[in-house]
Amino acid sequence: MSTTDIKSDAAASPAANTVTPPNVASAIETVESHLHPTPSWDIEDHPVPNGREEIWRFTPIKRFKGLFADEPRSESLDWSGDLPEGVTMESITLAEAHDLAVEAPVDRVSALAAKNAAKAFHLKVAANAEIAEPVILNGTGRGTAVADHVVITVGANAEATIVLHYTGSGSYAEKTDVIVGPGARLNLVTLQDWADDAVHGGQRSVQIGRDAHVKTITASMGGDVVRLQENSKFSGPGGEVEAYGLYFVDAGQHIQHRLFVDHNEPHTKSNVDYRGALQGKGAHSVWIGDVLIRKEAEGIDTYESNKNLVLTDGCQADSVPNLEIETGEIAGAGHASTTGRFDDLQLFYLRSRGISEAEARRLVVHGFFVDIIRRIGVPKIESRLMEQVERELELSAVIEGTDS
Repeated sequence: MSTTDIKSDAAASPAANTVTPPNVASAIETVESHLHPTPSWDIEDHPVPNGREEIWRFTPIKRFKGLFADEPRSESLDWSGDLPEGVTMESITLAEAHDLAVEAPVDRVSALAAKNAAKAFHLKVAANAEIAEPVILNGTGRGTAVADHVVITVGANAEATIVLHYTGSGSYAEKTDVIVGPGARLNLVTLQDWADDAVHGGQRSVQIGRDAHVKTITASMGGDVVRLQENSKFSGPGGEVEAYGLYFVDAGQHIQHRLFVDHNEPHTKSNVDYRGALQGKGAHSVWIGDVLIRKEAEGIDTYESNKNLVLTDGCQADSVPNLEIETGEIAGAGHASTTGRFDDLQLFYLRSRGISEAEARRLVVHGFFVDIIRRIGVPKIESRLMEQVERELELSAVIEGTDS
């Protein structure tokens, strides 16, 4: 069935490494995370930001302002793809999407996407279905301002890989909600593969059911400005989420990933590993990671890590890991942040064996990204990303003058 008709560690130097052990305090009254505003469907609760707010202070507001306008969107992305048996996609009303959603919007862009989207879509994986082939959906922008509210539900004990591939140009606001049923297994891959002029912002919220396992892989390799809020929470004990990401930021490009894992159920697990490389003047990456361990979430195990590899001068990488802990009854919790240039010892080791500087740099970057890319589990997507990394490295060699 076609949906075309449904418009309806190796790289950074040790000196740059920062590992922060958790500060485990006595259990206190449950409070909302100070890094995230209260979710609300009311657009009045999400005023136009001025850039001084905690959640917006890293964002180039002027370049993002097109997504702040409260205007109905007459179009969505052009979605296409083939759906196997056991998977359906249909248009639903915005009200129905609100009812199905994991949570209300937490920022103005996602609130406007939910309010003004031309259409809402519901992608559904039937309970107990085992989908052998990946479900690949392509969303293409045509140079205009568009918005979507997409809801994905995975039934109890189902198993599937879903790929959302974003291409084209224009500005795009999204609100995406993913509900994973008890005992289900979901591999969710999202590729921000935009043209150089694209602006993309929004919120993705994942709810993990009892004893369910979710793996998300977010790859941002294109666009002018990309800012994604990625939230995970649990609807029962025993759930597990693995959140992996990679990004390659070029001159003048801004890519921002904001992650929030809410351990609101006991005996749940999370592992976050995001890696990025930057090159060219004005390249700017932002990674904000926050794990909230609530008072009732005893016996949880969590770790979050962000690594940034700076390939040339003139780049900026902001990395802010956070842990908010309300109980001392945990199995494990920690976080790490690493930002640095190539490890001189690694380059010396490779060059001492007759390998050119350009090839040595290529090998180091490959090793930096390959651990994330190999987790995708879709050979076609893995090959595409490795080809993109190769193209970026060719550009890096030109910038640094190491292409000889």
